[in-house]
Amino acid sequence: MSIVTKLQSLNLADDAMIHLTYEEGADVFVHNDTEVEDAINETSVIYEFASLVAQTKLDVRNRWSGNILEHLRNESYLDDYERGTYGFENFIAETIRDNFYDVDLIEYSTEKYDHKRGFTTLTAEVDIPFANFVQVNPNITGWKVSVETDNGTLTFDA
Repeated sequence: MSIVTKLQSLNLADDAMIHLTYEEGADVFVHNDTEVEDAINETSVIYEFASLVAQTKLDVRNRWSGNILEHLRNESYLDDYERGTYGFENFIAETIRDNFYDVDLIEYSTEKYDHKRGFTTLTAEVDIPFANFVQVNPNITGWKVSVETDNGTLTFDA
C-alpha cells in the first residue's frame, strides 16, 4: 500500500499537516570541533532535504520559516542559481552545506563517547499540507511520516 493510499484511508482534512523526518548520523571526532561538518559530508540528510524542497509544486514548510523554498528565495540564497546550468536540488544542497549555520534548516546533535570520539546526528523535519502531498505524491523513501489523527499521532516509515 502506498503512502498516499495509507494517508487517504485516514480521511484527513485537506489542510492537515503531514510531518516528515529524515535522520542520519555518523561517527565523528569531537576533539577538533569538526563533528557537524563531518556529519554533513558523511550523511545524505542535506541532499534528501534538498531533493524534497526542490520540488517546486510541493509546499514544503517548517515551523519557523513557512515555505522553505520561498524562505531561501527571500533570504537571497537562491540568487546565484542559473536555470538549466545545474540541477536545482544540487544547488539547494550545496547552498545549505555552504551556509549550514545561517540557513538553520537542519538540526544537529552530538553524543560524545569520550574526549575524542562521538556520533553526530543530522535531522531534517518538514511539514506538507495533506492535499498538496496527495496531489504531488513525492518520493519520500527513507523519511519517517507522522500525522495527527483523532486517535493520536500515527507514525510510519516510508
